[in-house]
This record gives sequence, C-alpha cells and structure tokens, in this order.
Amino acid sequence: MFNLQDFVIPIYAFAIATEAILKLKNRPDYDSTDTWTNIAIGFISTVFDIGFALIFSGVYLFCYEISPFRMPENFWWTWVLLLFLDDFCFYWSHRINHESRFFWNLHVVHHSSNYFNLSTAVRQSWFGGGFFWIFYIPLAFMGFPLWMRLAVHSLNQFYQFFIHIDWIPKLGWLEYIFNTPSHHRVHHGVNPEYLDKNYGGIFIIFDHIFGSFVEEKETPKYGIIKPIHTYNWFWINTHSWVETWDVMKTKKTFWSKLRCVYGSPDMDFEE
Repeated sequence: MFNLQDFVIPIYAFAIATEAILKLKNRPDYDSTDTWTNIAIGFISTVFDIGFALIFSGVYLFCYEISPFRMPENFWWTWVLLLFLDDFCFYWSHRINHESRFFWNLHVVHHSSNYFNLSTAVRQSWFGGGFFWIFYIPLAFMGFPLWMRLAVHSLNQFYQFFIHIDWIPKLGWLEYIFNTPSHHRVHHGVNPEYLDKNYGGIFIIFDHIFGSFVEEKETPKYGIIKPIHTYNWFWINTHSWVETWDVMKTKKTFWSKLRCVYGSPDMDFEE
C-alpha cells in the first residue's frame, strides 16, 4: 500500500531537528520538552494509524467495487481533480472536527500545544485515524482507486507539515490560492477573531467559498481556550473526553447528554 509518509519521516525528523537547533539558539521561549512530547505522541499515533488504515482500506475498496464509476488513472486531469476533491473532503473533515465535540475531542490533541512549530504538525490524536477516514469514502464511490487516493492525500499531509512555521512572512499572491504558514498560524490561534478559521489543507479557496477565512493581522496566541500545561502523553489524548463526561453527568435528559457529545464544543449545553 503506497503512502508517501513512509518515505518522508526522515525529512520530517531532519526539519524538526534543524528548526529546534535554530530556535534553541535564538528563541529563549522555545520549549524543547514540548517538542519531544509532540514527537512521542506523533510516533504512537503513527502506530495506531497503521491498524486504522487497514480498516479504512477494506471499507474503501468495498465501496469502490460496488460503485458503477471508474475514473481514468492515466490522465493528468484526473490527478488534478482528485487533488482538489481530496482537499475538499479534508476541508469538511477539518471543519467538523472543530464544530462537533466528538470529533473535537480527537482533534484537540493537535491544537493543545501552547507553541507552534514543525513538531506541532506531528502532534496528532492516537484515535483520530479510527474516524477521520469516513469523510473520504465519497471518493471511492466517485471511482478513484485506493492507491491514487492514498498518493494524493499523502501529498496533502506532506504539504501541511511545512505550514507549521511561525517565522515565514506572508507570501504575496500565493496567499489567495494556497494555505500558507500565515493562514495556518491563524488556524492555531485562540485570539477571538481567529477561532475556527482557515480549515484548508493545500488550498485556501474553500475557506473563501464557505466563509471561514480570516487574514492574519495580529500575532496569534497558540493553544486552546482551556490550556493544559502538561507533557503527559495519555492525558493530552484523553483530557477532552474527561471534560465531556463531566458535563454529561450534569445533564438530566438523554438529548441534552447527546448534545454534549455531538453538539458544538463551545455551546452552553443548557437544559
């Protein structure tokens, strides 16, 4: 099964190490322990993702086989179309990760660091791979073979790694088309005007179309609204579930409890 990520881990490691060395010399606020925490969480996440990928591949192949459609594999336009469609699926997956507490409980791991650097890119949920693949099943029904989808999505992930940089300035006209470090700094910011914005993967055009784009104007403050000051890998992956359970216990009706799980993460959950 082709996955670009299997080949680029050394590139990630080199990039994170290079950035760490430079920041240790020039940035007194750089937290090396946070970086090592991100790397450890990312490594364990990769192990979990191997198992989840087997499940996803089986479901994807089943949906592909029962679909009456087949996209041609040898035309350039098929790859370009898939690149945009994969990013479209990512946009809605990412947006729902922020708008539903269930998915936010998985995605919050990525946002919970109080720093923003290349190591933040690999700080991923151990359990997210068990659910996020659902958003890409439409590509199977559209007739895109699994190997093409994996190749294009791996490219998407590879691109996103390098937008977790806090020192690259705005990039001129590229800002109108692509998701850039500037746009992604906004996404990781907890400034009120930055919350739940800029969901794109490679492209920023879907944020413009669906009204979720905000330009970077002031320096972002990174992390989550309720910061967790811990390096405990397990707690980083589970604290949001504990918070959800605590809220659910205060609710009296089934529907209000259900809203705690699937409603917006920032709603009051009043009876």
